[in-house]
Amino acid sequence: MKDRTILKTGIIGSVIAAICCFTPVLVIGLGAVGLSAWLGWVDYVLFPALALFLSITAYGVWRRQRVAVYGATETRANDEMG
Repeated sequence: MKDRTILKTGIIGSVIAAICCFTPVLVIGLGAVGLSAWLGWVDYVLFPALALFLSITAYGVWRRQRVAVYGATETRANDEMG
C-alpha cells in the first residue's frame, strides 16, 4: 500500500472515530431513530477503533519519515518484494 494511502486512511478514520467518541453525534443520531439502547456498547467499539486508526496514522507518518531519511529507492524495493 502506498504511504499516502495509509496516511489518508489513518487520518480520515481517526477524525470520524474522534467525532463519534467525543461529541454527541451518535447520541443524537441514534436517539432520533429510536436506537438509543445501542449507546451502552458504543464506547467498546469506538475507542478501539480510534486507537487502531491513530496507529495506522502513526505507521503512515513513520513510513513517510523513513522515505525522507533513506530515500525512495529502498522503500520501492521493499514494496515490490512484499
